[in-house]
Amino acid sequence: MRRLIAVLALAVAVGAQAQDWPNKPLRLIVPFPPGGGTDLVSRAVAAKIADALGQPVVVENRPGAGGTIGADAVAKSAPDGYTLGTATSSTHPASAALKLSVPYDAAKSFAAITQIGRTSFVLLGSPTLPASTHAELVAYAKANPGKLNVANVGTSTLGYLMTLQWRALTGTDMQDIYYKGSSQVYPDLISGQVQLFLDNPGASTPLVAAGKLKAFGVTSATPSMPKVPRFADSGLKRYDTDFWYGLVAPAGTPKAIVDRIYQAVAKYVHSAEGQKEFAALSLEPVGSTPEEFAAAIRNDMESFKEFAARLGVKPQ
Repeated sequence: MRRLIAVLALAVAVGAQAQDWPNKPLRLIVPFPPGGGTDLVSRAVAAKIADALGQPVVVENRPGAGGTIGADAVAKSAPDGYTLGTATSSTHPASAALKLSVPYDAAKSFAAITQIGRTSFVLLGSPTLPASTHAELVAYAKANPGKLNVANVGTSTLGYLMTLQWRALTGTDMQDIYYKGSSQVYPDLISGQVQLFLDNPGASTPLVAAGKLKAFGVTSATPSMPKVPRFADSGLKRYDTDFWYGLVAPAGTPKAIVDRIYQAVAKYVHSAEGQKEFAALSLEPVGSTPEEFAAAIRNDMESFKEFAARLGVKPQ
């Protein structure tokens, strides 16, 4: 009886909390540095959540360890609806497949809110590279084994796993250079200190359009880079994995709060304004329900583990 009373009292308290929420600013933890694709998407969504809730949403960048430092900060925050986190294919399913020890459970440590959208990968190159097409790039890399540097933002990220897959499919060999985020890669890529980087097109589109970077291929149709061929059209088959951005909260966050945030984000991503802004970032709007997003995370965790095993990649 006492246990039942305690449970009922907790339910009443949580209900009251959700009813009064929000009465102060929220924070959105972004697990990568400012200026990259994850940051751009996060800030656009944060602004719309703030409009819908009538409270500011402060973006807090917490980069490092392939995004797992920021994700862990979300997981360990109070489940009161005032801390949200940007989740990605890297911070959640890929980290589970590629890291021996992740300080959180990608499925159980979070309350899934919504998958915001999906986007392609683009293989970016320094303008100093003596290659203009994917075929020319592969030929040059094969003729110069181990001489090209390829950037990545952590060995637990999907981009790193796909970089390994590209090398395996093309039979090329190169050196890995590690960064905390894509915005830190671009200056070195432009100057030629690193020669290649597999990233999402959100932040790189204006650099490619201005001729500051080369783009050798995309994993799927990319509206902001219409002239860049898909890898499949360049002869590289089975190289078409995409990337997603999502929104999560700490596990235990009241469902009423989760649902309210989901509704605000889904309304934005499917609006004419949201679709226009997402198209500029080559982002396909999703706006899935919390239940659908939770299932997608679990499914990707299993598929990425199989993906890594096929490439012979062992968790580090």
